[in-house]
Amino acid sequence: MILKSLIMKLFDAAYMQRWNDKLRPIELVELDKQAHKMFIAYFLGKFDENKKDFDWLEIIEGGLFELLQRIVITDIKPPIFYKIKADSEKYRRLNEFVFSQLKMYISPVGNEFCDRFRRYFTAPDNTLNRRILNAAHIYASQWEFEIIERLNPKEYDIENIKNDFLRKIEDYNDLTGMQQIKLESRYKNFIDLCGRLRFQARWAHLHRIPRTSVIGHSLFVALLSYLFSLEMGACPRRLYNNFFTGLFHDLPEVLTRDIISPVKRKIEGLSDLIKEYEKEQMEKEIYPLLPASLIKEVRMYTENEFATVVNLDGKIAEVTSEDINQKYNKDKYNPRDGRLVKAADDLAAFIEAKVANERGCTSDEFQTAMFTIKKNYEEASIGGIKFSEIYAEF
Repeated sequence: MILKSLIMKLFDAAYMQRWNDKLRPIELVELDKQAHKMFIAYFLGKFDENKKDFDWLEIIEGGLFELLQRIVITDIKPPIFYKIKADSEKYRRLNEFVFSQLKMYISPVGNEFCDRFRRYFTAPDNTLNRRILNAAHIYASQWEFEIIERLNPKEYDIENIKNDFLRKIEDYNDLTGMQQIKLESRYKNFIDLCGRLRFQARWAHLHRIPRTSVIGHSLFVALLSYLFSLEMGACPRRLYNNFFTGLFHDLPEVLTRDIISPVKRKIEGLSDLIKEYEKEQMEKEIYPLLPASLIKEVRMYTENEFATVVNLDGKIAEVTSEDINQKYNKDKYNPRDGRLVKAADDLAAFIEAKVANERGCTSDEFQTAMFTIKKNYEEASIGGIKFSEIYAEF
């Protein structure tokens, strides 16, 4: 069972400041950086997913493992980290320390998961999957740096950092996706648009610590969806769909901003109106930035994101997670647990409100949100995941 301790450990990334030795126009935090990285990894991966050694689950879990590693070693600056990484023995000892700090949190996920975590940091770093993740990591960091550079143009090390990024990004120019970004400015614009979700705060009308962004929330939902899917014994395609639905489900908010659920519910017809407007704007602003081959999938992740569906003979059929467990838990059915992603979305909102309340940011809206969400899942079981037990831990 996925325990509160692991969920809250992942949420620690929302506190971790990046570039905190530079003047910054906004807070740049680790959770947001890792979220942007996974958007980029998705884009890059789609160009190489038919290659022999490609594996989406290695990319997804690699992103999760690297986030957990970063949570533990947050105080080590990147130049020092890369020096350690270049020394195999030092890096092995560092990762043994990381595992010792995380073991109590990840053990409930299972021994196989723990073994994959340990193997990940001893495996070669030059496989296709790792190179896609590394390229996404560098790209997301460079994207941040371009913001920093504008406010720190004359600092002594800015030029060195800039040149270092240019050298590192060149190492991945052989990846098809990186080549496409250079050839097609619209692809770069898509990645930039995803990054703008960092600028939109959740619960923006309330004082809250930490002030999570829409993009950070999206990754949190994606990771929860993935972990719950692992617990259900989901097939690879189901794991993939659930993770990326969680990651993409709020992408339309880059066009509409984050409108809180109570407002949507209290004004009759507003929710439907917003949804229709989102669809129109996605067609006009975002889909033209994507390769044609990606549009159908991204549309599924953003327009009907909370439907639980399978593909039966070329037709989309709505089912339940229990149905998928019993009959459709195979890649050929392209299953997706929309209700599970919705439950992860609600759990993430509950945690955001609860943590804010515990940090002294008391508000009737936080109290109401916590009570309402918890009550909605009093009897809920989705694909064998008993959410009432998860909320009981809180």
